[in-house]
Amino acid sequence: MALLAQSPRVLRVREAAAAAATGLQPSGASSAACSTVASSGGVASGRPLGMWSGGGGRMGKGRRREQGEGTRAEAYFWDVSRPVEMEEIDSMEKLDDALRWSVENKEPIIIDWMANWCRKCIYLKPKLEKIAGEFPGTRFYFVDVNKVPQAVVKRGNVSKMPTIQLWKDGEWIAEVIGGHKAWLVMDEVREMIQKHK
Repeated sequence: MALLAQSPRVLRVREAAAAAATGLQPSGASSAACSTVASSGGVASGRPLGMWSGGGGRMGKGRRREQGEGTRAEAYFWDVSRPVEMEEIDSMEKLDDALRWSVENKEPIIIDWMANWCRKCIYLKPKLEKIAGEFPGTRFYFVDVNKVPQAVVKRGNVSKMPTIQLWKDGEWIAEVIGGHKAWLVMDEVREMIQKHK
């Protein structure tokens, strides 16, 4: 069974009859950026999903709407099936190279300051790699603070882990300190990137 994204901003609801008649995707969706929910066979079905009754009403509590009854929902979610592996910064030279790339390309970079003993850091890293797939122009890096010289950590002015920083034009712009729930951290990172893109 396919999983749906929890965020309401990525779900689109429309009438099945209109979708079947036009054969078009919802406005703003593109085949590269959105995918339909997969059927039980693992193949994108493109069929609208039946909606559950919220209780009471004419349908009765918990009764599923059948084919041809009322509104249908077709769920779309951002295609994050292609995470981008973050590059490691393990020296001052690599940090300088990353910052130089940001200046030359006028694009922001994200640096995840982490430690291998930090469970939250390890948990957030694959989630950041998925976000990297959503922002193709932005490069994502990680720094294990226990493996780099102390001068690198001082340059980032990092005291807590995980700290996710946005740098642009060679300068620190913003940061998110990830001590709270992962989905909140990821939303803050997305907002930070969109604001400074």
